[in-house]
Amino acid sequence: MASRCLALTPKFAQRSGARFLSTTRVLREEATTSPNLGSVQPQKRPVGGFRGGIIGFLFGFSVASAFAAYHLLDEYKLASAALQASVEELQASTEKVSAHVRRIEAVEKDLKALAQSSASKDDLSRIRAELKKIYDGLHIEFLDLRSHVWGMQQDLHSLAKKDATSVRV
Repeated sequence: MASRCLALTPKFAQRSGARFLSTTRVLREEATTSPNLGSVQPQKRPVGGFRGGIIGFLFGFSVASAFAAYHLLDEYKLASAALQASVEELQASTEKVSAHVRRIEAVEKDLKALAQSSASKDDLSRIRAELKKIYDGLHIEFLDLRSHVWGMQQDLHSLAKKDATSVRV
C-alpha cells in the first residue's frame, strides 16, 4: 500500500508543481534502503511485588476457601447422616413404645371388664353370711331329721320286741 502511494505521488507532484516531504529524493532513497526490522513488540510491564502479592493472596484465599468448603460439606454430610440415623432410631423406639402403650391399654380394658364382672369384698362377705345361714339351717334340719329317724327306729324296735313276745294266731 505504501509503494502504491509512493508511486502515485510523483505523478500528482508533477501536475501540481508542489512537492511533498515524503517525495523528496532523500526520503525515497532512505525508505528503499532501510531494512525491514519487523514489528515493534509492546513493552512488557514487569509484575510488581504489590500486584503479585494481591494475586497470590487471592489465589491462596480461593484455594483455602475451596478446601474449607469441601471439608465443611463433608462434615455436613456426616452430621446429616448421623442425625438421620438418630431420627430413624428414635422412630423405631417410638413405635416400640406405642406398641407397649397399646398392649397396656388392652390389658387395662380387660382388667376393667374383669373388675366389673368380679365380686368385691363386701359382696363376698354378704354372700358368705348368707351361705352360713343356709348351712346352719340345713344343719338344724339334718339334726331334726336325724332325731325323727331315731325316734322311728325306737318305735320300730319297740314294736319288734312286742311282736316277738306275743303269740300269733
